[in-house]
Amino acid sequence: MGLSGGVDSAVSAWLLKQQGFDVVGIFMKNWEDDDDSAYCSSNVDFVDAAAVADVIGIEIEHVNFAAEYKDRVFAEFLREYQAGRTPNPDILCNAEIKFKAFLDHALRLGADKIATGHYARVREREGRFELLKGLDPAKDQSYFLHRLNQAQLSKTLFPVGELAKTEVRRIAAQIGLPNAKKKDSTGICFIGERPFREFLDRYLSRTPGPIVDDTGAEVGRHVGLSFYTLGQRQGLGIGGVAGHDTAGTHQPWYVAHKDLATNTLHVVQGRDHAWLQSPWLEADDLSWVAGTPPVPGAYAAKTRYRQADAACTLAATAAGFRLDFAQPQWAVTAGQSAVLYDGEVCLGGGVIAAAALPPVVPAAPVRRMGRSRRPTTPAA
Repeated sequence: MGLSGGVDSAVSAWLLKQQGFDVVGIFMKNWEDDDDSAYCSSNVDFVDAAAVADVIGIEIEHVNFAAEYKDRVFAEFLREYQAGRTPNPDILCNAEIKFKAFLDHALRLGADKIATGHYARVREREGRFELLKGLDPAKDQSYFLHRLNQAQLSKTLFPVGELAKTEVRRIAAQIGLPNAKKKDSTGICFIGERPFREFLDRYLSRTPGPIVDDTGAEVGRHVGLSFYTLGQRQGLGIGGVAGHDTAGTHQPWYVAHKDLATNTLHVVQGRDHAWLQSPWLEADDLSWVAGTPPVPGAYAAKTRYRQADAACTLAATAAGFRLDFAQPQWAVTAGQSAVLYDGEVCLGGGVIAAAALPPVVPAAPVRRMGRSRRPTTPAA
């Protein structure tokens, strides 16, 4: 049982023990760089996991997968950012670490199954295994698990997949778990709660360039395209730029496009701007739960976590697949995952490679924002 120190895995371990399983807790240490910082300390989580194991009455083992994580997940994370895309390392972490390195380790120890605290379900049908959404729609994590294969699912249990989060918290409090009220973790595991740009600064070089609006006017300067993602609103440094409220509505600015060829960041005002809406996408690096692709046709898809299912039509391409949406989707981002569903069944998906681009920026006189000048000191 993967024990993270959180309430979901803790209750999962207790449920398995109640069902008669012989449960051993495994705490996975996946990151060592600055691990003792205030932002991201696995030591605190291990103490919580050990306390949970003591209350439940199970053994716990501390396993270090930091080398595997850096090689299989973090290196790819940096490559994608350097290429101007926005990857989702949690998806790769599940496929490569939690359900590969951890699974292999557990099997070597003689385990029959592994279990985690994810909100998802596994169903066996006619000798095949299906990945289903968790029953709590607000917590469903099948999106992050869509790269799991038949071999992995056949050895996996998701004990809280049938429960609502409120019920998990109630059980934790009822049985006296010390982490019953622990806050859910947020952010990527190796970044923790630290500011994202601060973290990237340590690994990526800055290449400043212009920020341009939908009229072609320069409204600011960016620090490097790798530090921004489509749909981003915070941290642009152009809020309230005088004379550049092209919509006349004082709406916030959003990143709409990253032009790598010219090192230009394109921004627009208003969340509903046409440049943020994409009627189609193409994906590659595919992974299908069944091992084979679904037949072309009508399905639903998510292009980001916690997004409502979007009706779409699937078609095969030479490199992967194309999705055409019944309604345009917001801020479809290269590097993120497009995950396909047939009702409650997660079929798999691929990495978004392309989506509808904004139209050619019209020629317009460049209006540069005023630059502040240092006050001159009168000569003595």
